[in-house]
Amino acid sequence: MTKQAAKLSTRIADTIMRQCREDGYHPYPLERWAYVPGMLLMAMARAGAQLGDDRYFDFMRLHMDYYIAEDGTIGTYSLEEYNLDQINQGKNLFMLLERGGDARYAKAADTLAAQLIGQPRTSEGGFWHKKIYPFQMWLDGLYMASPFLAEYAKTFGRPELTDEVAHQLLLIERRARDKRTGLLYHGWDESREQEWADSTTGLSKNFWSRAMGWYAMAVVDCLDHIPVAHPKRGTIIGIFERMCHALVRVQDPASGLWYQVLDQGDRKGNYLEASGSVMFVYAMAKALRLGYLSGGFREAVLKGWNGILERLVTEDADGVHLHHICNGAGLSKDRNGTFDYYISEAVVSDHYMGIAPLLLCSLEMERLLETPQGEFA
Repeated sequence: MTKQAAKLSTRIADTIMRQCREDGYHPYPLERWAYVPGMLLMAMARAGAQLGDDRYFDFMRLHMDYYIAEDGTIGTYSLEEYNLDQINQGKNLFMLLERGGDARYAKAADTLAAQLIGQPRTSEGGFWHKKIYPFQMWLDGLYMASPFLAEYAKTFGRPELTDEVAHQLLLIERRARDKRTGLLYHGWDESREQEWADSTTGLSKNFWSRAMGWYAMAVVDCLDHIPVAHPKRGTIIGIFERMCHALVRVQDPASGLWYQVLDQGDRKGNYLEASGSVMFVYAMAKALRLGYLSGGFREAVLKGWNGILERLVTEDADGVHLHHICNGAGLSKDRNGTFDYYISEAVVSDHYMGIAPLLLCSLEMERLLETPQGEFA
């Protein structure tokens, strides 16, 4: 297959493979056990499964084995940090187990599940984002932890943990949703002590694109593992569709993309941001394929995908590139959640924060575009 004939997902995965050292390791996942490397490994493994190319799955396995010792301990990971970000890479353990992986992968999964079972919580049982962020729930954390816990519950027969997943998804949506726009604020501080938190509601000040992208992906990925008969499943699908309507309302009509601060596209300094846009298209495309959304969303998904391809993606001799990625954002004393803060963060190209969801999104779009439109009633 020539480069021109290959699917975009193949071209992205091959771009990543070409960045590996001679020993097969990619420098980025070797830095530490963390959420973005974990997402990159998961995207590659999914590409291997969908495209029928074991090289991509073996890429994931090689880098996971770098961290998972024979006794199941995880290198560079500390349970006592109670950091939801550290759960995300554990999603790859289930694919390893499905491929006949040994007991050390199950032991590592048990360790990560133990963290979540003991995770510090708000008064309503919401996971703190990190031990060092007391009484704070962030949208980001729902993606980091909830799909892992949902798959763990299904794999190891722990239905009470499925109930926990549903509780986390519904609680943050109830607490973070703005009734006027339907959008979700980035974070919520139950104690109302943080400088970024509203003194009455405890909510942060703005709707950050990637934060909502994390949550949108969390919902559709959790639904893969929540049984059809679960009493909260329909509610989760319902709030997801309500949220998608809100996202379509702030989709830029000219480009099909989404702004860094979602509802302030006409404000000076705001920009069309790649990672959030890619995450929204991924989540809605997957939801269309699985019937969580009606076919009426297909137009918005296709418009978003075309905007990504036309405005954000380029290709050259080095492979596929993604541009206009927010390098990172959070909430703290120095990251106060204002509009000026969000637009002040560096904007970069080719960060794996954007490349990994782009690969996931391309896989979903390829499946969607191969599905006759009439199947989405």
